Amino acid sequence: MSEMIKVGMADLNVCECPNALTTLGLGSCVGIALYDPTTKVSGMVHVMLPDSTKIKKNENIAKFADTGIDALINKMVALGAKRNRLVSKIAGGAQMFAFSSNNDMLRIGERNIEASKLKLKELGIRILAEDTGLNYGRTIEFYSETGQLLIKSVGKEVKII
Repeated sequence: MSEMIKVGMADLNVCECPNALTTLGLGSCVGIALYDPTTKVSGMVHVMLPDSTKIKKNENIAKFADTGIDALINKMVALGAKRNRLVSKIAGGAQMFAFSSNNDMLRIGERNIEASKLKLKELGIRILAEDTGLNYGRTIEFYSETGQLLIKSVGKEVKII
């Protein structure tokens, strides 16, 4: 029997096959699932903000794309994953409120997506699939056994990427 391991907001966790990871209510936040297809070690981080360098006195590294991804990789490597085999799937980064503005503070979902992609690219981690942007929230489940990311949204078909 496999276990569904919860990842909270601004949180991260790892698991081994056959367990799965889930995070609820991704609005402008981005859920990043990392996966080593050989060992099936999996990890997920729920990032709220793009850049830790903009915030003083922050102890929660999982809150930010730049530090959360690094911390997640370290935990996965400790479980037996190899950095050079990691691949990713990402979801979230919605624009939850309609407005017409170029104010960066309001484009948080978009900035979270950009920061997540940039960090993964810097680390040489390929994004296999994504379900990002638009204007609705998502709950995601990542299955270590298959490498599938299941996405649930209110009023939408369940999507598997």
